[in-house]
This record gives sequence, C-alpha cells and structure tokens, in this order.
Amino acid sequence: MTGPLVPFREFVLKVHSRCDLACDHCYVYEHADQSWSTRPRTISDEAISWTARRLAEHATTHALPSVTVILHGGEPLLAGPARLRRVCEELGSALNGIAELDLRIHTNGVQLSPRYLDLFDEFDVRVGISLDGDRAANDRHRRFANGRSSHPMVMRAVELLREERYRHLDLGLLCTVDIHNDPVAVHDALAGLEPPLVDFLLPHATWDDPPPRPDGSPTAYADWLLTVFDRWTEQGRPMPVRMFASVLSSLNGGPSLTESLGLAPTDLVVIETDGQLEQVDSLKSAYEGAAATGFDVFHNTFDEVAAHPGVRARQLGLAGVSETCRRCPVVRSCGGGLYTHRYRSDSGPGFDNPSVYCADLAALIRGIEERTAAATESPAVRAPDELLAAHQDLTRTLLAVLHDTLDGRGGALWDDAWRLAATVEADAPGAEALDTVLAHPYTRTWLVGALEDARAGRDLTGPAAERLGATVAAAAVRAGLDLPVPVAYRDGSLYLPTLGTVLLGGPGERGTAVVRAGADGFLVRRQGAAPGTELRIAREDPEGPHWRPVRVLRRAPAPGLLLDDLDPFRDCFDVPVADRLEAEGAEAWADRIAEAWTLLADAVPDQAEEAARTLTTVTPLADGAAEPGRHGHGALGVGATTDAKELALGLLSGFRRAKLRALGEVTDLYALDGTWEHRTPWGSEHVTFSRLLAETFERAGLGLYDPRFLTGVPEALDKIENAAEVTVDGKQLISAVRKEISGTRSAAEKNRGRSFPSSGRQTNVLASDQKVTFE
Repeated sequence: MTGPLVPFREFVLKVHSRCDLACDHCYVYEHADQSWSTRPRTISDEAISWTARRLAEHATTHALPSVTVILHGGEPLLAGPARLRRVCEELGSALNGIAELDLRIHTNGVQLSPRYLDLFDEFDVRVGISLDGDRAANDRHRRFANGRSSHPMVMRAVELLREERYRHLDLGLLCTVDIHNDPVAVHDALAGLEPPLVDFLLPHATWDDPPPRPDGSPTAYADWLLTVFDRWTEQGRPMPVRMFASVLSSLNGGPSLTESLGLAPTDLVVIETDGQLEQVDSLKSAYEGAAATGFDVFHNTFDEVAAHPGVRARQLGLAGVSETCRRCPVVRSCGGGLYTHRYRSDSGPGFDNPSVYCADLAALIRGIEERTAAATESPAVRAPDELLAAHQDLTRTLLAVLHDTLDGRGGALWDDAWRLAATVEADAPGAEALDTVLAHPYTRTWLVGALEDARAGRDLTGPAAERLGATVAAAAVRAGLDLPVPVAYRDGSLYLPTLGTVLLGGPGERGTAVVRAGADGFLVRRQGAAPGTELRIAREDPEGPHWRPVRVLRRAPAPGLLLDDLDPFRDCFDVPVADRLEAEGAEAWADRIAEAWTLLADAVPDQAEEAARTLTTVTPLADGAAEPGRHGHGALGVGATTDAKELALGLLSGFRRAKLRALGEVTDLYALDGTWEHRTPWGSEHVTFSRLLAETFERAGLGLYDPRFLTGVPEALDKIENAAEVTVDGKQLISAVRKEISGTRSAAEKNRGRSFPSSGRQTNVLASDQKVTFE
C-alpha cells in the first residue's frame, strides 16, 4: 500500500446497537456479519470520553478545520436524550478551539419527537431520516417485528422536521432502492416532502449474495434509477439527489460526491458501542469480521486505523480498483462502485473485482450523460464568441478576487482607481471601453501574478500596484470621459494599456500624474506641477518625444492587430520579448503577417476567420522560437521569419494550441490527467491524455492546411472519445473536430499541390518549436 496516509474526516459513532424496526434488508442485522449481538446496547461513558479524546488528537495532528460525526446505530434514538446529550457535550468540549464539529444523526424516525429535536437544536445536530418512498414502498421492508407498518410514524417525524422551528436541522432523506417499487411513485412521494437532499442507496449485495433481478436484466437497477432521473428532470429537479449530482459532477470533470461512486479515497471510520474501531459499516454484508480492524479507542489512535491495510485499500484511487475497472471508460465516475459490492469469495483477493452492480453503474452513467450532455455543455466549446465572453468573465472575476484578497492593502492609488472604475462603468461607453482594456491579453498576466502575491501576503509593488489606475485611465480616455484619474509612473514612463506610453521624464524619475480625456485625446499633468504644464496627447499622434503609441497593423486580409511592444507585462513567454520596434520594422511586420494571412484565408478560410475574431495583439519576440505565455486569450508572440508559408503554418499551429488552452481555462475538457498513458497513432510514444488531446487538436487544424498532418487523427479521436479522462465538454470538442475534418478529402485535393515547409519543419511545429505562439 503506497501513498500518504489519508486522515479521517467523517466518524460514524454507534450510540446504540439495537433497533426498533425489523427491516429485512438491513446490512447490520440481516447480512453476513452478526457481531452486533455481542456488543453493548448503549455506548458507555468511557467509550464516549475516549472517542472525544481521539477525535481531538486526530484533528490536532492533521490540522483538520472540521470533522463530521454521525450518530448511528442500530437506531441511535434508542440511546435516549440523556445519553445523546452526553455524547454531544463531550465531543463539543474536546474539539472546542481545535476543529469545527459537524454533528449529524441518521434515524428511522420512529422515535423522533420535539424532546429530541430541542436537544438537537441546542447542539446543532442535523437529522437524516430513512424513508423508501410512499407507504407501499416503505412497508415492503421497513416494518416492526410484528409486521406493523412504520410509515405513519416516520411521516410524523418528517413533518415535525419540516416545521419552521426545526427546518434548519433537516439533513434530508435516505432511500434504499427496491426495483419492485414504482420509481415514479417513490420519486413523487419523496419530492412531495420538499427535503433538502435525497440520497438513493443501492441495496448492499456481493457476488456471493447478488441483488435480486426478477426479470434477469443486468441493468434493472440502472433502469429504475433512470426512470427516477427522468421524472426528477421532468419535475424541474425539485430537490438535490446526491447520486445524480455525483455522476453529473464527475462527467464534467468534478469530484464524486459520495463514497459509493468515484475514485476519491475513503476518509470514514466507525466507532462501535464497545469502542471497537471498524471500517465502513457496509462491509458487514461481505463476511463475518470484514469490517474489523483489531483496534479500539482505548488503546489505539485513529492514525493506526488509517494505516490498516483494509482502510488503505480504499484510499488508493485508481490503483485500488480491479484491472477490469482500470480499463473502463466510466471508472472516473463510478470508481468501481462501493467497495463492499466488489466482494467475491472465490476470486483471489476478495474485493479485486468489478462491482456486482457493474452493468447498472455503466448504464446509469451513460444514461445520465446521454440525457444531459446538451444541457451541461459549455457554449464556449462550439462558439468562438462565447469563448471570448467566458474569458472576459474570467478576467473580471480575477480582478474582483484580487481586490477582495488585498482587503485594503492596495494603497491609496488602488482605492482611488477602484472607486473611479465604478464611475467609468456606470457610463455605457465607459463600460464598453473598460471591457476593451480588460480584454487586453496582458491584463491577465498582471492579474495572475498580482493574485499570487496577494494570496501569499505580499504587498503589490511596481507596475503590479499601478496597473489598475492605468487600466481605468485608458478606459476613460477611450470613452472620452472627462474624469481625472491618478496614475503612478516610473522611470519617467506612464503606460496606458492598449494606448501607449507617455514620457514624462528620464530614468529613475517616478511619481503620480493625473490623466484626463480631452476632445481628441487626453491630457497628462504631474501631480503638483503648475497649471498649464500638462502634456496634450492626441490619439492619432505619431511617435514623438513625449509619446510612444501602441501601433496598429492594418494590412488586408489580416485583421487590425495591436503591435504591443510596450506593455510591461508582455514578457510572459519562455523566450525574451524584443525591444521597441522602429517604424520601418513595424511596417515590415504588417507586410509579413498580411502575406501569411493571405495563404491562410485561401487554404483554411474558416480557421482564418475565427482567428481574425480572436486575435487582438501581436508582440515581437527576440528570437525565432516561441512558447505559450501566461496571458489572456488573444495575444500572439512572433519571432523573426521571412518565409510567409512558414509563418502561415506557425500561425495556424499557434492558433490551435492557444484555442485549446483558452478552452481549458474556462471549462474542464478532461480530469485525472496523467493517471493513464496513451500511445500516439503517429508514433510509438506513450503520452498523457492532455498531450494526446493537444497534439490531436493541433494536427486536425493543420491537416486542413496540409493533409499530411491528418495521419492518425481519426484513430486518435477514437482513443480520446473512449478514454476515461474525457469529460462531457471534452467529448463535445471531439465531436466538433470530427465535423471540422469531415470535409478534408476535398480540402486535401485543393491543397495537394501547395508548397509546404519541409517535413523537418512540420515535425518542429508539432514539437512546439514553431516561430509563432497564439494565445
């Protein structure tokens, strides 16, 4: 067993070992392990005290911010109010000042009364109730020993929890699935009670004692649950359902939300009424002693239990499931199913098997995916304008988070700029102008770096501290707002994003200037300077002694692009950026890019059009190599090149890689990258999923320009679509790529006679050694 020890965060405390119902599907009393019969009915004072001590010890050792304790049984309410009060007091006292205590109780509800709920209100104990649906469904299993129905008493308990004074204690309903029950009736009965959560539980079963399948269907439980899912969706999803939420989360790259699904390591331990420490309770369904560890709270720490081989086996993620499961595309969502459900006595290690519900889990996950993919897909994957909008939202979110993280530590200039930004945004042209400046790719470079410093407790200094004021000033100027904005300058230079640099003095000179929009440009006056000494800058002024504009490259058919060789945050590539270009150099750049764009517009018009809508900025690099920088969507780093064909191929390669990166920043295309390795169809190398996806996406785009790049792409798309890592949005992207290359046969004929760079250059493009980086 390898990997770090996983501390426990959830503790099931058995306060009573007997029950007042005789449910025939109960894993405690009706399944293989009958150890309940030898345990004390009620937990002792000594066991409570030692449990509290061990909890505090564990929380301190692992610096846990909170721990969850679930009071359980048997039926925990049989312990009585006095015993439960003792438990709550001891646990709360032991953890006071160490960790937050999240107390819960799971009950059949039969004994629940205001006396108990007043106690739970005092200690903030939230209550979960077991209820299998309407009366017919609940009476199928949940009866008293004499056969009498428990449903009326459980309904009284549920209604009591729904009262305003107790509603905050309502944890939700737990429903054990029985495929003999009407799934729609079960759903409607539960939904009608307006619970804060419903948790559907598959009945505990193993390969030795499999679940009943009256019609022999291998997916009977999935079919039942999908009928519930359809009803739940039809009714507008009236309450959260943990199982469905977990599947939806994992399909979209998120974590599982329940132990019964997903690959998250277990962090739960059980304390029995006699102080024995056991693994998850459901293991009692496997065989006698399956949950035992040999430890107890009197002599052993929780760390000792966490190191137990049985516990460790459920903390290994992918390595802890069977070989069959490791190769399964849905393993990231199902996680091999609940550990207990894998048990089989006649196979090697008893739990090294797929779940006895394997076919059900696969059908459930695929069924939910088929039903929800269209609704959960990110529009950014298919629509370039949506991708740009998502990045604009991301930039604004980062700015808001940075402001909150600074929490007043930004200084007077920051506070002034934040206040003035609100004024700019209140004006319609001002809001549009502010969006334009915030969308400048190197705004993201600034925000990411500044946020890292702020979160590390470091004050912002230099350009990072001054950028917000410069951003607001640039927006006010672009909108023509007569609004004075103070902006810091250093080394005699004041940079306004997307506009240019005002030269106020020489090296080493620093201070604050006020920027104010004028009729055809703006005014800049140093704070404290005499009236009439301000600089007047016209927006269309050429470069002069006091003004260096951000130039715009305008050569059809290329789009108008900012040639930003001034921004202090543009140096975000792995190779250095070039210094300010002379006028002749800027003109040469415009000619080269226009020539390359002509080739792209002719060979791949759709991609050229999308690139024209996405690209806003180019920045010269110091040499011929370029790597993606850390900045926002829409910037291009270009090194020296004289060959238009080579530049066109580099532009296209960079566009594809940058688009994929931009998508990955606003949605999850895959999860658990690096867990599996995949052989590339164009070579023998085994790579991570992210690299296979990146190379496939790039090759597909290049293949529309040069058909030789398409070799192996269809096979790679098949690999990706059937990989465990891919999410709903990842599949959406692959679908779009398939559609994109579906007409490549005609494109291949069109471009067959073109003269392309040598095969060596093609290899270098795919090895990320091209001259252009498109971000």
